[in-house]
Amino acid sequence: MVRGDHEEGEEEMMVATTKPAWLEGLMSETFFSSCGIHESRRKSEKNVFCLLCCLSVCPHCLPSHRSHPLLQVRRYVYHDVVRLSDLEKLIDCSYIQPYTINGAKVIFINQRPQSRVKVSSNVCFTCDRILQEPFHFCSLSCKVDYLVYQGGDLSSILYKIDESDFTFLSLRMDGHDQLGEISTMEDETDDIVVISDKSEQGSNSNKEKRKKKKESKYLPGMVLPIGSRRKGAPHRAPFS
Repeated sequence: MVRGDHEEGEEEMMVATTKPAWLEGLMSETFFSSCGIHESRRKSEKNVFCLLCCLSVCPHCLPSHRSHPLLQVRRYVYHDVVRLSDLEKLIDCSYIQPYTINGAKVIFINQRPQSRVKVSSNVCFTCDRILQEPFHFCSLSCKVDYLVYQGGDLSSILYKIDESDFTFLSLRMDGHDQLGEISTMEDETDDIVVISDKSEQGSNSNKEKRKKKKESKYLPGMVLPIGSRRKGAPHRAPFS
């Protein structure tokens, strides 16, 4: 009887820490590669993720997924990002550091390689990247992996997908998925960036880009600070 209860408990833990198919797919998919079906056509890069089929598709594939919930993925230099306003409808994004691109906050899907090491009192719980206070993760995958490592319940941060929030008509296939000109401010906090879009045209947009570079806005979002726990520490994960 005791053994049966133990096995049941292990099964429940496995279920709690199992990533849903869409999350696993989003974190493992390769975006902005050429679509194998439409590689001979222009603009065939896969920059949309189908939340139902759990795969990346190109603009030419969209008619086949027109009735499916679709998430647009953008690119910050060679790394994939998703608008915070979209991602937070699917999963709790608190404590993940956002970045401002063209006036909109975005979240990195996966952690990035680090070219240098700095000493800081606030780093990512998973990959040790330096972060702004009060954030504890540099990407979506870092938060998910940390929660799984701590044996936490992923269902506590997942939301039910409302397909009306991810319709075909809500996609912006206007060239804003490729993000260009990067302006970085080097200081002891590392990775504070403001990014302008090369696709912007006209004098008004040029003035706006200069204004953004001067102001260097960083909007951390509304979050509540928690204790500075580290990965592997025997503390309870910072989620309720």
